Amino acid sequence: MSLADQLKILIVDDTTTSRMLVRDGLQEIGIKNISFASDGEQGLKHVMTQQTHLVISDFNMPKLDGLGLLRAIRQHGPIQKTPFIMLTGKGDKELVQKAIQYGINNYLTKPFTVPALKGALEAVVGKLS
Repeated sequence: MSLADQLKILIVDDTTTSRMLVRDGLQEIGIKNISFASDGEQGLKHVMTQQTHLVISDFNMPKLDGLGLLRAIRQHGPIQKTPFIMLTGKGDKELVQKAIQYGINNYLTKPFTVPALKGALEAVVGKLS
């Protein structure tokens, strides 16, 4: 069984279209176990209650943004090492710097390509196949 078959990934984004674009990209590279949350609060509840190997989160969301979600995960012992990839816009250099300070594992600039998504994933979790 490959790593892609085993990974449990959570996509956190308040936009359905964005969640589906990330899902489609993940499925194209062989990831099957994908969950969704529409804001950071839902995402945090998911990570705290269900095994999650990786979080891919947008930054701008209601209730709890991506940076807040990252900080909450990093401050909660049992889940603090959960790998985290932030989705950002091209002009979000300050956000990326803050996210690095808070312990982000990688980031991906939107719009992204499937090879870029795969590269960001493999940089965090290792070779998928």
